[in-house]
Amino acid sequence: MSPRIGLDMTTIIKAAVDIADALGLEAVTLATLAKKLNIRPPSLYNHFDGLPGLRIELAIHGLEELRGSLMNAAIGRSEDDAIYSIADAYIAFVRKHPGLYEATLPAPGNEDDRLQQLGSDIVHIFTRVLQSYGIEGDAAIHTTRGLRSLLHGFASLEAKGGFGIPLDLDVSIKQMLHIFLVGIRSVKE
Repeated sequence: MSPRIGLDMTTIIKAAVDIADALGLEAVTLATLAKKLNIRPPSLYNHFDGLPGLRIELAIHGLEELRGSLMNAAIGRSEDDAIYSIADAYIAFVRKHPGLYEATLPAPGNEDDRLQQLGSDIVHIFTRVLQSYGIEGDAAIHTTRGLRSLLHGFASLEAKGGFGIPLDLDVSIKQMLHIFLVGIRSVKE
């Protein structure tokens, strides 16, 4: 069976992103996607292998977008300027695409080479920025884990409405990053 004319992976992924961002990743099913695209669910099998295949394609799309945002944010910057810039890009990505971001989080047992490469690319962006502090090797991986955990935790709590006190969230993340950066410097000394 050939794919429906006018229906391509880009159109499908855009529709899936719209559903995920509006209703959450769990709302992305073959039935909801087919309904949004005004097609029958079996037509989707011409493009990917069921819901697991869709989730992989959605994760790849999200990681590609996140990688691009982080790369653009890091270009031409170093040390604190680079950290603040990639942090802003990371938080902005989650704010714009909460459902797509959720799709980028690793699924247990997923060995897709494309996902592995994109994950490595993102780690590499962080470790390259950390080189400007003289942090390399295992220390760069540990520091990257800390920074990504800080950004993920903040963005995830914000996306789920976890910050109820009416204080500027941008000030909060800047303060957290400042404390993190002070910590980077104190460990090096």
